[in-house]
Amino acid sequence: MVDIATRVYNHKWKIDPIVRSLIDTDFYKLLMCQSVFRNRRDTNVTFSLINRTKSIRLAELIDEGELREQLDHVRNLSLTRGESTWLRGNMFYGKRQMFRHDFMEFLEGLRLPDYHLEKRDGQYELTFEGKWPEVMLWEVPALAVLMELRSRAVLKDMGRFELQVLYAQAMSRLWDKIQTLRKLPDLRIADFGTRRRHSFLWQDWAVQAMMEGLGSRFTGTSNCLVAMRRDIEAIGTNAHELPMVYAALAPDDAALLQAPYDVLADWHEEHEGNLRIILPDTYGTKGFLQRAPDWLAGWTGIRIDSGDPAEGAETAIQWWKDRGEDPRNKLVIFSDGLDVDKIAELHQAFHDRVKVSFGWGTLLTNDFRGLVPDNGLAPFSLVCKAVAANGKPTVKLSDNPAKATGPQEEIERYRRVFAVQNQTTRPVVV
Repeated sequence: MVDIATRVYNHKWKIDPIVRSLIDTDFYKLLMCQSVFRNRRDTNVTFSLINRTKSIRLAELIDEGELREQLDHVRNLSLTRGESTWLRGNMFYGKRQMFRHDFMEFLEGLRLPDYHLEKRDGQYELTFEGKWPEVMLWEVPALAVLMELRSRAVLKDMGRFELQVLYAQAMSRLWDKIQTLRKLPDLRIADFGTRRRHSFLWQDWAVQAMMEGLGSRFTGTSNCLVAMRRDIEAIGTNAHELPMVYAALAPDDAALLQAPYDVLADWHEEHEGNLRIILPDTYGTKGFLQRAPDWLAGWTGIRIDSGDPAEGAETAIQWWKDRGEDPRNKLVIFSDGLDVDKIAELHQAFHDRVKVSFGWGTLLTNDFRGLVPDNGLAPFSLVCKAVAANGKPTVKLSDNPAKATGPQEEIERYRRVFAVQNQTTRPVVV
C-alpha cells in the first residue's frame, strides 16, 4: 500500500502528476462523449471554471506556474495501449464493446485542446473552447488538478510526522464511516468522488478501503483508471451537460421545452438496462416528469442530484405509480452532497420501497474537515460547466436555486418556459 504521507512530504511531484492518464476521469464522461461524438460532434462549446465558494481564493493559494505545468501535462496525455485494450474489450454494465470502433479511433488519437487562464479578483478564470467531444473531457481533470493543488498548497510546510498523523486521522475517519455503512442491509454504494478529491493517491486508497470494508456492497468507482487498476466496475451514466447544451442549441421556446427529451431519445438508441437512468433536475424535476413521454417510465431508474433527496424520491415513486410502473422494480440513485448520516437516513426510508443506490462523492474522497488549522482542507464547491454552445449561453436551473448557472435573463427565460417556480434554496456544501 502506498505511504501517502511520505509521498506528500518528499514533494516529488514529477513522479506524482495530478492526472496520470486520459482515463483518470469519470466513466460517464466517456459514455457522454461517445453520444456527443455520434450525434453532435460539430457543436462548438465553451467550458468554464466556477468557484461557488468565493471565500476560497484559489489564485492566492495556488501558484500559477504549477497550475500551468499540471494543465500542460494533461494536454500531453494520450491513451496507452493497455488503456485502449481495456476500453475496447472490457465488459461494462454487462455489455462488451461498449465503445464503438469509430469513437475509439477518435479517442486514441485525442490530445485535449488548449486552455485560457487568467487571474481576476483572487480567483482563476479557466476556460476551454472547441469541438464538444474534445472540450468536454477537460472538465474532470481540470477540477482534479485545482483541488489537489489546493491540498498541496495547504500541506507544503508540514513535517513528516505531522503528515503521518494527518493521514492516519483521515484514514481512521473514513474507516469509521465504512463501519457505519456495514450495518445497512442490502446497501449498494459507489465512489463518485473524482472531481473534487483530495488527491489521486487518496481516492485510490479510499476505493481500496471501501472494497475491503464493504465487499460486494461496494459496487464500483466512477474513476476509469482506478476501476482498471483495481479490477472493479466502472460506474456512471449521464450528467447535466447533455441537456444544457441541447437546450442552448434549441431555436425557439418549443424546441427548448423538448430538448431534455431529445437528449434521452438519443441515449435510448444507444444504451439499455442500468444505463437508462434519468437525470431529471436540470430544469426542475416535477415539470420534467409531468411532461415526460410514456416510454421514459420504462427506463430503469432516476438519479437525484439536487433539492431535497427524500422529496425527489417520493416524486419519482408517485410518477412511476401514475404511469403504471411498480416502484419496487425501479432504481433510485442518490448522489448529492452525501455523507454517512444522510446515506443511512435515505436507505432506511426507501430501501424497501425502491431499489436504492448511492453515488458517494466529495465526503468520501476529500473529508479532511477540521484536521488542519483554520479548517484549511475543508471541501468546497468547485465546478467546471459548459457555459456556451455555438455562441449561445447555457443554463442550468436545478432543483436548488443555489446551483443555477447562466446569465440571469436566460435563467428567467428558462424558468418561464419550464414553469419552474417557488423553489427552496438549500446550502451547497460540495
